[in-house]
Amino acid sequence: MALVELLGEKLQKKAGEEETVETSSLVGEGRYVGLYFSALWCPPCHGFTPNLARFYHNLRQQAGKETAFEVVLVSDDTDEDTFAEHFGRMPWLALPYSERQKKKDLCTKYQVFGYPMLVLLDASTGEMITWKARDRIREDPEGNDFPWKK
Repeated sequence: MALVELLGEKLQKKAGEEETVETSSLVGEGRYVGLYFSALWCPPCHGFTPNLARFYHNLRQQAGKETAFEVVLVSDDTDEDTFAEHFGRMPWLALPYSERQKKKDLCTKYQVFGYPMLVLLDASTGEMITWKARDRIREDPEGNDFPWKK
């Protein structure tokens, strides 16, 4: 599965829940994954994260879309404690902080040139739909045209 190859077999969940989730559980027809490249030290990330959280909750609450969209934080935080503080503000999953090489590989693959950046993937194929999902959320905050395929 392409998504498992990209992200590894397990993703981190919030504190207080089961520690990890199988990446393969995100795979499926009509499902999408947003890779959220962000860091606590990034002021623009502080502005965008609440918008993404609102979009995330709203889209998942729409009829039939509870599992259609998941976000995975790909953190550029400088240490495990900073990562934990940053991730603690988010309602979604994360690439484990220990996966620094995977983080670098993802940044290279998607040509991450600045933060925040949101890349939308088709969860069934792992193919990129857009690397401008942050802009799409600004233009379509209700997700009426989600997943923004041409």
